[in-house]
Amino acid sequence: MSDTRVVLISCCAPCSSGAIEQLAKNKIDGVSDFIVLFYNPNIFPESEYTKRMAEQIKYCKKLGAEYAVLEYDHEAWRDAVRGYETAPERGPRCSLCFEYRFKRAVKFARENGYNAIASVLGVSRHKDQSQVDVAAQSVCTDDVQYMPIKWDEELRVKINRESDFYRQNYCGCEFSIRKI
Repeated sequence: MSDTRVVLISCCAPCSSGAIEQLAKNKIDGVSDFIVLFYNPNIFPESEYTKRMAEQIKYCKKLGAEYAVLEYDHEAWRDAVRGYETAPERGPRCSLCFEYRFKRAVKFARENGYNAIASVLGVSRHKDQSQVDVAAQSVCTDDVQYMPIKWDEELRVKINRESDFYRQNYCGCEFSIRKI
């Protein structure tokens, strides 16, 4: 795909930092433009969502990366995963969650002239990258394709070591909250 305009779906600054830097420094071949999309109605409670969003915005501004924040409708997200509240982490609830968020990202991409989506949703140790890829591919179409980019993990770790990012100990979902 040449002249690719990418919507990068991000869950938090610690997971997305390396990807945003790679994109901002034109280190991904074929990508001509990108925007970081913060769309995470799965994050609970709302105070946690607000902390993650603020940290994401702060990092995007630091790098001069364009970003967008979409609606926080936790009840609609709950409806999307209803019946799977007790499913294990990396189970069917996570697949439904990813699909729900990717559908909205594809809609955003279409409405704003982007032709691809990429994601850092599988970067976390709490998630399974192949599950994320399958969910994204299931909702993408000819006009908005999925780019399963292998991000530079060493860069992400380096940025995280040097940063003062707010860090959380769970993916964000109220059904997978892990106690320290």
